[in-house]
Amino acid sequence: MVNSTVANPVTPVRRRGFFGRLRRNPAGIIGLILIILLAFASIAGPYFYTQSPQRNNALAIMQEPSAEHWLGTDELGRDVLARILAGGRISLSVGVLSMLIGLFVGTAAGALAGYFGGFIETIVMRLVDVFMAIPNFFLILAIVTAFGSSPTVVVLTVALGFWSQMARVVHAEFNKYRHREFVEASQALGARDPRVIIRHILPQVLPQMIVLGTLGIGWAILTEASLSYLGLGIQPPLASWGNMLQNAQAYLWSKPILAIWPGLFIALTVLAFNMFGNALRDLLDPRN
Repeated sequence: MVNSTVANPVTPVRRRGFFGRLRRNPAGIIGLILIILLAFASIAGPYFYTQSPQRNNALAIMQEPSAEHWLGTDELGRDVLARILAGGRISLSVGVLSMLIGLFVGTAAGALAGYFGGFIETIVMRLVDVFMAIPNFFLILAIVTAFGSSPTVVVLTVALGFWSQMARVVHAEFNKYRHREFVEASQALGARDPRVIIRHILPQVLPQMIVLGTLGIGWAILTEASLSYLGLGIQPPLASWGNMLQNAQAYLWSKPILAIWPGLFIALTVLAFNMFGNALRDLLDPRN
């Protein structure tokens, strides 16, 4: 009789001591702290800093930082800090939602192809190859140009550029695990395919998914900022760091600080997610 405990292997993620090992990774700690601070400032900031990010004031155009406007005002008299905080909510939301959608679609596609193989694998992976053969940014530009640049379209389009990478990684991992002893034991005990996929193989793939998803957030934020800078992303009056850069380019020589602030926040956010993602990759690697 097959021992039923074989069907529940210990996952590669060694939970004990995880946070202790994370504390020994300075880059990961810095990245995590930056992410927490940026998220807190974007979500809770407007409750403490009550200036409107959309209110124009013809009498306060291009003002220097003051007690009323901590980072000054822009070319329409709008508060720069208020727009930075509002843009952070947009940029972080687009990054996280795009990553989650791409993660879900890519994981589902890669899992089905890797587990069942055969005709399903051929169809799914050839579709993945098609998407990976097209430069992501040009595909995103074409879709946004055709279907508009509402926040929903931007999120879905950015996710479309991410799912194929996730599908390829998950497919490779499922191919590796589907013939392992614990999977065959679970099948011999009568477990159905959905249970085997979700309960026994998916936890083995989870570390790679977490790392790729974390790095994908930074890529999604940068992509959204690039679209907005080109005028194809989030549109005014909604603030995003990308369209703040676009508005500031006309004043690059006379008022460069208008471009420095959103550019700095984009760089810090992408750097923070990359640092934290790289730390997770080292910590979740079962060979370490």
